[in-house]
Amino acid sequence: MPLPAPAPEQLEITQELTQRIRAEIDAGGGWISFARYMERALYTPGLGYYGGGSAKFGAGGDFVTAAQVSPLFGRVLARQFAEVLEQTGGGILELGAGTGLLAAQILGEFEALGLDAPYAILEVSGDLRDRQQQTLQAFGSRVRWLDALPEQFSGVVFGNEVLDALPAHLVHWTGNGPLERGVAADAQGFAWADRPIADPALLEQASALDLPAGYLSEISLAAPALVKSLADSLDSGLLLFIDYGFGRSEYYHPQRHMGTLRAHYRHHALDDPFYLPGLCDLTAHVDFTAVADAALAAGLDVCGYATQASFLLAGGITGLLAETPADAAASYLPLSAGVQKLLSPAEMGELFKVIGMTKKNAPCPSAFSFGDQRHRL
Repeated sequence: MPLPAPAPEQLEITQELTQRIRAEIDAGGGWISFARYMERALYTPGLGYYGGGSAKFGAGGDFVTAAQVSPLFGRVLARQFAEVLEQTGGGILELGAGTGLLAAQILGEFEALGLDAPYAILEVSGDLRDRQQQTLQAFGSRVRWLDALPEQFSGVVFGNEVLDALPAHLVHWTGNGPLERGVAADAQGFAWADRPIADPALLEQASALDLPAGYLSEISLAAPALVKSLADSLDSGLLLFIDYGFGRSEYYHPQRHMGTLRAHYRHHALDDPFYLPGLCDLTAHVDFTAVADAALAAGLDVCGYATQASFLLAGGITGLLAETPADAAASYLPLSAGVQKLLSPAEMGELFKVIGMTKKNAPCPSAFSFGDQRHRL
């Protein structure tokens, strides 16, 4: 089945971005790391997937987030965050808020709970910031947007599907040791090219994994670096991430010998990350062991790690669903279908994980009270 064709103005965007990346490859001696390619493809202002103005979320975009699946997702998170804020004070800092829908769900639940906590959003995409401001205008001055991490912050810092979009390095393990798989230019656009690993941190991690020749996978240096930066900024409170991924032993499993990198275009998952640069989302699954290690090294306590299904069930999502009478079919059936998708092992329930990290004895969300899988990190 052929993929949907981009509009003429979209073709102009991808052609311009391709030319810019090819120029950077030429300036770099004919090669750039895949992490750099991913950064340019996603975040180049005005042209990258997140830097431009294309539709990204929902039926008309490329993927659907949990907040779009069910409004109860945000309500569960809000109640968990309220538990933390009752003891730490402070507010909420959301990283990469998409359309602002999840923030609206959380703020709406806060109002129902009588909680008047400030809400900040750190958003690198100007286009998405504009969409968020439209979505959240009813909440007025309670919401503010940041251009950089604050020097100090107390409360809850969280990201939903943020880590998977951070630039990742590709490593190809060979009989002569690991090589970095980067990007070169060819007549058609881009091509793969392996080079010796120059970054000492990347080489150390790749060598420590000791994977067999022929294995290809990702190593993210950006995710641990983000955790460290957030830990330095967090004075007291909770750091929480929700994303798809695994602990390290599952991440680098023999069956995943070709890695987890995917391009997402109009609800199609593609193996070719060079397809229509700037119009495709690029993602790699999260190595949650690396996230946990970075948290511990930065002085945080890893207080919980669970599947999304376990976290939402323990957080009371079925009770929230029960607030809508089952005989009110027009309201109940869509809510029930959304909850099923969030919880089902065949949908989002098992692949998506939730990791919580605390500082200065901040409380751990009660939704980690059962189903803890920290032993799998």
